[in-house]
Amino acid sequence: MIWKGVFPAVTTKFHQDGSLDMNMFFKNLAAQLEAGVHGIILGGTLGESSVLSMDEKILLTKETINYVDGKVPVILNIAEGATRDAVFWADKAKELGASGLMLLPPMRYAADHREVVTYFKAVANSSDLPIMIYNNPVDYKTLVTIAMFEELAEVSSIQAVKESTRDISNVTRMRNRFGDRFKLLCGVDTLAMEELVMGADGWVAGLVCAFPKETVAIYNLIQEGKYAEALAIYRWFLPLLELDIHPKLVQYIKLAEQMAGIGTEWVRAPRLTLIGEERMHVEHVVKRGLENRPVL
Repeated sequence: MIWKGVFPAVTTKFHQDGSLDMNMFFKNLAAQLEAGVHGIILGGTLGESSVLSMDEKILLTKETINYVDGKVPVILNIAEGATRDAVFWADKAKELGASGLMLLPPMRYAADHREVVTYFKAVANSSDLPIMIYNNPVDYKTLVTIAMFEELAEVSSIQAVKESTRDISNVTRMRNRFGDRFKLLCGVDTLAMEELVMGADGWVAGLVCAFPKETVAIYNLIQEGKYAEALAIYRWFLPLLELDIHPKLVQYIKLAEQMAGIGTEWVRAPRLTLIGEERMHVEHVVKRGLENRPVL
């Protein structure tokens, strides 16, 4: 498993009646692959995993793996409250043919150091799939600390970290302590260029769902040392990227996908589609971005 590059956390596409829209889902996947992304992540917040049935999660995983057909790895996110449920999904991901896992700390319970480490090790020991730990204390209230990673470093299948602490210096902190033991992927769109310049290996991206080519272009330019060219695109992109750091990021990004022609805005309750001034604001941001889209 190569934890390097742009990994879209893709949205789940629905019809207006709430049923899965696989045709639009495949259309978006095609746009991601055409743009040159390096992996696909299923079942994250953007994927509205919490409102999908078990059968739907399995179907989406199967269909994505079949559609991608080995072009890039397919990663399944695990966000569960019970260790046994996390282990179930780790086993199921392997059975379905996923390439790896993205794993959050226990959900809905503020686990302590020992509990977090034990949870991660239990899932890792249940499967030989490579794992990326999702470290997002802002949204999920559990910080995976340097001390925790010191214990997790002994588990060979724990290979990467989705770095979403909102602290750019954590990239350097992790590098100073662990060298290249863990691959680091930025998980906050508005900090992506900064963290990539500081040595992050990749970008778990949100607005890539609507703007795949621009996202990949920024990553590639930074790898080539063409910082000025990357910065020009990034400055254009930032107002759009800020849609990723709002509690309604799912609705915001889905509306952006729809306006970009590779998605629909439909969400499942309790989420509702945007209305009023909030909708007008998002439409304005996206419309301005589309009108001023850079030539790549």
